[in-house]
Amino acid sequence: MANRTIVPFGPQHPVLPEPIHLDFVLEDEKVIEAVPKIGYVHRGLEKLVEQRDFNDYLYVIERTCGICSFMHGMGYVEAMETIFDTEIPDRAKYLRTIWAEMSRIHSHLLWLGLLADAFGFEALFYQCWRMREKVLDMFEESTGGRVIFSVNKVGGVLKDMPAEMLAKFVNNFNEMEAELHKMADVFLSDYTVESRLRGVGLLSRDDAVTLGAVGPMMRASGIELDTRKLGYAAYSDINFDIITSKDCDCYARCEVRIKELFQAIDIIRQAVSKIPGGEIATPIKGNPKGEAFMRVEQPRGEAVYYCRANGTKFLDRARVRTPTFTNLMPLIHILKGAQFADVPLLILTIDPCISCNER
Repeated sequence: MANRTIVPFGPQHPVLPEPIHLDFVLEDEKVIEAVPKIGYVHRGLEKLVEQRDFNDYLYVIERTCGICSFMHGMGYVEAMETIFDTEIPDRAKYLRTIWAEMSRIHSHLLWLGLLADAFGFEALFYQCWRMREKVLDMFEESTGGRVIFSVNKVGGVLKDMPAEMLAKFVNNFNEMEAELHKMADVFLSDYTVESRLRGVGLLSRDDAVTLGAVGPMMRASGIELDTRKLGYAAYSDINFDIITSKDCDCYARCEVRIKELFQAIDIIRQAVSKIPGGEIATPIKGNPKGEAFMRVEQPRGEAVYYCRANGTKFLDRARVRTPTFTNLMPLIHILKGAQFADVPLLILTIDPCISCNER
């Protein structure tokens, strides 16, 4: 009979980039059960909505996560614009779309680097993060920030990008695309990498639906769902297909994210070619009253924002449901039956962001 052992994992661990704790029940090297414990990051961001007016709260909700900061801000302001029943200028919609896809690129490159580091491929890790730095340089040039950008506002955006800057960015992404093809060949064709990813962490389509997977985790199980197709920002004017895979394993999740990198570059090209002129914001008057939901497709998956306003400058409620929260149950499912050596890869497979999860 195999010996059973309980092994604590995290919140501080050399291969764990996020403060989450897992208790693993092992039989020899096989995971029989995984019990997650969250709550190591206490910040009270949602409580602060009672003490910051609805405009200032934007800067609080952006700090839910440094990687997804732009899209946290965008989800919040679009929910508030629904309450105000305000249509923002078309140029602002396109600018939001461009910055959102730049966020997707730098987030996926960060994840790919961490994945490479998890299975010991340090050169690939450095290559991914070197390319990510180029995207952060473009963020800094266009917004002034590299982590928190603060360019969204209720009614539009605070900063514009001139035609010369947009053309320069497109040229930068064209050059980056050639490098990405070389990097993608390593992730998708190298025998060493494939041996660590193929057939590991299987999540069937039915299990993905039952457990509520979102984002690349869901689409890698063959589910064709992307909230960008709802048409928020300028996505209704952009042509793109939903990227999926039917392999349902870690390799499929890696493949989906890599293909989304190329897709994001193409969306930026389309947005730059179609962006209209004009104003970048609509004036907002008075205080909000009502409630609204907003769904956006963050790099990690669908995020839901709920705001309830009472007619004063302070909201009653601002709630965020993040993709990491919904992907925790699929993670626990794929951990069961896995080899203990594959645990870091499986945790990374959901692209965890515990700071998003704990607010």
